[in-house]
Amino acid sequence: MAPQDQTRKTVKVASGDSSIAARLLAWYDAHHRDLPWRVTPDAFARGTRPDPYRIWLSEVMLQQTTVEAVKAYFRTFTEKWPTVEALAAAPAEDVMKAWAGLGYYSRARNLKACADLVARQGGRFPDTEAGLKALPGIGAYTAAAIAAIAFDRPAAVVDGNVERVISRLYSIETPLSEAKPEIRALVEKLVPQARPGDFAQAMMDLGAAICTPRRPRCMLCPVREDCSAILASDPERFPVRLPRDDKPLRRGAAFVAERDDGAILLRKRPDKGLLGGMTEVPTTAWTARVDGATTEDAAPFPADWRRAGRIGHVFTHFALELDVFHAHIEGDAPGGHFWSLAHEISGEALPTVMKKVIEAAIPGATKKQRPH
Repeated sequence: MAPQDQTRKTVKVASGDSSIAARLLAWYDAHHRDLPWRVTPDAFARGTRPDPYRIWLSEVMLQQTTVEAVKAYFRTFTEKWPTVEALAAAPAEDVMKAWAGLGYYSRARNLKACADLVARQGGRFPDTEAGLKALPGIGAYTAAAIAAIAFDRPAAVVDGNVERVISRLYSIETPLSEAKPEIRALVEKLVPQARPGDFAQAMMDLGAAICTPRRPRCMLCPVREDCSAILASDPERFPVRLPRDDKPLRRGAAFVAERDDGAILLRKRPDKGLLGGMTEVPTTAWTARVDGATTEDAAPFPADWRRAGRIGHVFTHFALELDVFHAHIEGDAPGGHFWSLAHEISGEALPTVMKKVIEAAIPGATKKQRPH
């Protein structure tokens, strides 16, 4: 194709061709993902409307977490707490336990705070982006997603999948970290007045199933004729990213104290900060910014501590290595600690990093066990 033809094609895309939305919706009608919180296009056409509570819950869970990881948690939450009023009535500790393993635990604290507020206000979620953003834990993206999917508002919903689709559709050369306002403006031009909620989900599904980060399935894309990255034969070059800085590595130690009956000594972390409100075994004073001690000399109390290995875990802004020590002790739990019986460990609010620590010392301990 001649260069002038490529330019003309790109200008057509940039004009906000309404047929893009129409073709994308037709593709979505035939190829949408079946998700436990989603109302399918057929059901929507028959008059079924999404439950704002389920959409809100799924969107909070999906922040920085994969769809496959969220499905089981979503089912657990909606079985335990089928309405926002039920979630508001639940003890915060139970919510944190049900959340354990999903990561980014400030989301769980905000989830509970949001449920409490919505329940106090009559159990109805606001149906506008502005109203939704006033709730705890709901930012611009989540507000747009709920407004579009739950209330069919014409909102520009831009997650990582949508950023990738738009970056390729328009061959955006600006690095992604700086291109977000440009991407949002382009999405706003594409959002149709009819079925904006389905359009938002179609964009997400397109990025998840077709316009994937590597080896995109361009031949199956419903808008391939308008994609300037395909015209340039290099879709994987987009979105453009700046080189990543290596994450700092922090170190520390963790101490797994076990009673003869298999109970494990635990404590609760402070409500604020990293892993706030979650449960842990005693550790040294590592943080995202400083290392903690790494030897048995830093144990919280004397015992016959034996080295049980080393585990690694990656957080958003840093990586962590913990040297794990194990000891058998008896007696009452020290102040600020408690014993969790062997069959109760799997139900504790243990973040993934702490499950790794315990498994290093006592293989199988965090798996569900029957009480004796």
